[in-house]
Amino acid sequence: QVQLVQSGGGLVQAGGSLRLSCAASGRTFSNYRMAWFCQAPGKEREFVAAISWSGASTFYADSVKGRFTISRDNAKNTVYLQMNSLKPEDTAVYYCAGDPRYRSRSEYYVPTMYDYWGQGTQVTVSS
Repeated sequence: QVQLVQSGGGLVQAGGSLRLSCAASGRTFSNYRMAWFCQAPGKEREFVAAISWSGASTFYADSVKGRFTISRDNAKNTVYLQMNSLKPEDTAVYYCAGDPRYRSRSEYYVPTMYDYWGQGTQVTVSS
């Protein structure tokens, strides 16, 4: 099993940047595909970005392409989400998620395809 502990986030003005981190316990982190989801008040949890176990493949929601970058450092058991050019509509609670099972590309985008979740961190972008 893996435990995920998030850090980063906070309040930033529109156009600013933030970096979220998600540190995993356990020795098998490098076997886990990882993702970031977000959830705004009154809305369902939405896919933001995902990365394969090796980091060779990355996937992004259309709304964040060109602005956000997901990366991982398997030596540090950590996955990152670099968020640039932030917009007020990016305001949400962000969650990292992980799962060791093989999934098809389409399943990377589905929150129910991840068994392990971080505690969530608030990102607020002011206009």
